[in-house]
Amino acid sequence: MDEGEKRIKQEDCSEDNLGAGILTLTNKRLAFDKTNSRIMDFSKRFGDTVLDISLDKVTKTWKEGLLMKKVCFTAKTDEGEQTFKFGVFNTKGWVKSIDQAIDENKNQ
Repeated sequence: MDEGEKRIKQEDCSEDNLGAGILTLTNKRLAFDKTNSRIMDFSKRFGDTVLDISLDKVTKTWKEGLLMKKVCFTAKTDEGEQTFKFGVFNTKGWVKSIDQAIDENKNQ
């Protein structure tokens, strides 16, 4: 993490296209790190960071789903605008935390 960056929320989850990993929200960005796990010794290791998006590039946040609930956001990337959907436990809490972090980031 960068200097002055603080972790707000972190959860082991899965993204529709990226697969399993850990979603991290800081006061400056959203990041998703792939994980490698082994059933034999119940270990889990951080892999590559496959998503690293500054909060000022997030254009929309929402939650969706009835049974399989997901927190979703759209962001401007080098490939254009992309949408990401993460299966997390508390979708409402994630959306609220992301929106608060974006608002605080704008005011700085």
